[in-house]
Amino acid sequence: MSPSHAIQQGRSSIAVELSQAAVSFGKPGKAVPALQETNLRIADGEFVALVGPSGCGKSTILRLTAGLLQPTRGAVLVGGREVAAKALRIGMAFQNPTMLPWLTIERNVMLPLKIVRPFRSDYRAKRKTEYRDRVHALLADVGLDKFAGHYPWQLSGGMLQRANLCRALIHEPSLLLLDEPFGALDQFTREELWGTMQSLWLKRKPTVLLITHDLKEAGFLASRVCVMSARPGRIIDDSAVDFPRPRTIQMTFDSEFVALNQRLRDLIIDARTDTAIRGA
Repeated sequence: MSPSHAIQQGRSSIAVELSQAAVSFGKPGKAVPALQETNLRIADGEFVALVGPSGCGKSTILRLTAGLLQPTRGAVLVGGREVAAKALRIGMAFQNPTMLPWLTIERNVMLPLKIVRPFRSDYRAKRKTEYRDRVHALLADVGLDKFAGHYPWQLSGGMLQRANLCRALIHEPSLLLLDEPFGALDQFTREELWGTMQSLWLKRKPTVLLITHDLKEAGFLASRVCVMSARPGRIIDDSAVDFPRPRTIQMTFDSEFVALNQRLRDLIIDARTDTAIRGA
């Protein structure tokens, strides 16, 4: 981590903090470590990407942050409080959009407003007015305003993932958790959605934690990239990504961006090699 980055992070409010957080699965004496003691701080409004070998614990960190998993040791703080206290409103998007097929895109995107406080108390009164307007405005941001009345089976994979991002953002979360949201899409659609995600983040500035295997995706979207070792994972590199925004696909062919990708790749290869040697 660069000194300037450390100073900037120290002055910012911390949205997410893992303090010596570790996770093991199984009974005592036979427990299998999934995540070594890990420290990670994410400031309000940062866009952080986690990369590393498969099974290294990236999704474990995301589940800890979401409160879906408790650490075996250490602590996880979200918004300055234990994650179980749900101090921040959280949005989530996964590789599979999981839209309900019997609901229109409008109704699918509106679902969090029906469930999440404080919106749910006003859902009946506002679902056909203010909430519908909110949904249509967000769909317009991603180019889906003309498809609000369509059903999920009528949309392409890329369009469904756009709607999925809208659903994750409709309730104005302070923290957005993304677990390989573009991984199942073809390269061209994926790159198009990087631009969509960047635009949404620049406009709304939620804190974002992105899990991805795509190093190009991490460099394009993130303001920081954290590299993890092989299982049991730990963060072995945490670097700022200083390319100016808005970023373009053409920029990913520049020598500095290619060098970043290669450095990240080398770190992951070295981590996998070290693990293989230790296991031999």
